[in-house]
Amino acid sequence: MKKSIKTLCGVLAVSMLVMSGCGQESSNGATEKKEEKTKVFNIGMTQFAEHPSLDAASEGFKKALEDEGFKEGDNIKFDMQNAQADMNNTQTIANNFVGDKVDLIFANATPSAVSALNATKDIPILFTSVTDPIGAGLVEAFDKPGENITGTTDYHPDATETTLNFIVDEIGAKNIGVIYNAGEQNSEVQVEEVKKLADGKGAKVVEASISTSAEVKQAAESLVGRVDAIYIPTDNTVVSALESVISVADSKKIPLFVGELDSMERGAVAASGFNYYDIGYQTGKMAAEILKGNKKAADIPVELPSSLKLVINKKAAENQGVEVKEEWGESAEFH
Repeated sequence: MKKSIKTLCGVLAVSMLVMSGCGQESSNGATEKKEEKTKVFNIGMTQFAEHPSLDAASEGFKKALEDEGFKEGDNIKFDMQNAQADMNNTQTIANNFVGDKVDLIFANATPSAVSALNATKDIPILFTSVTDPIGAGLVEAFDKPGENITGTTDYHPDATETTLNFIVDEIGAKNIGVIYNAGEQNSEVQVEEVKKLADGKGAKVVEASISTSAEVKQAAESLVGRVDAIYIPTDNTVVSALESVISVADSKKIPLFVGELDSMERGAVAASGFNYYDIGYQTGKMAAEILKGNKKAADIPVELPSSLKLVINKKAAENQGVEVKEEWGESAEFH
């Protein structure tokens, strides 16, 4: 009888040990699966300034990731930082992202992208709203961007020429004022392009450079009586204070033209461009490929805007003394 009890206890002990082992293995497997499901990617978003175009690009970026299965609060987390058009802030933000060991950096505008690349050569960087990524030293070539960086440019080779042709041929401007921040590399590239195009059409560019958004209105006022029209390139500092230029253009009846559609909607006569939301979305699709492990930044070529159109703001034209011709509708959209 004692032997039977002893044997039974042994069998029970072995059985419990086996069951315990099985239970532990099952628990570990479930934990591993749970951890795999709840992997959260940390994305550092650095934006140079706050204005509609850059805001739209950031929204497009996040929407593309959502459409690719990365849901905020579930498997992705965004740390959105705005440099408020301060060059020093861009580097501080980038350095903080590197210190936080984010999984990917989204750099919105040239200064933010340059600072991000200065801060890391390891963390993937996806840029957008960059006019000249090669000239800015971000990439070696569009088809071979670099080890950890790629993105989308906001420069379309036909956009500036289309706008300048309209200013000279349809508005009849001979002297074109350009307001820009000489500290923004992307703006310098555009101003040189505008000067070249204007010269080819027998027009002259009158420059008004600024260094902060607080100087924008004074720069606009300095052009009064000297120019027939004003053109604003995709300059982040000027665009962040565009209402200052619009107020001068409206009060002095000087036709205002801009380098992108979002600014045109705010009160400029016309722009040839694209929606910044779209290039942000293009960039988000690239980021998704990297986060999924399908590609590295070095494998993804820099992309141009996918669409381009000339848009005319009828109300702004009226405010600035421009008579709208119905035949313009054959090659442009009226808003």
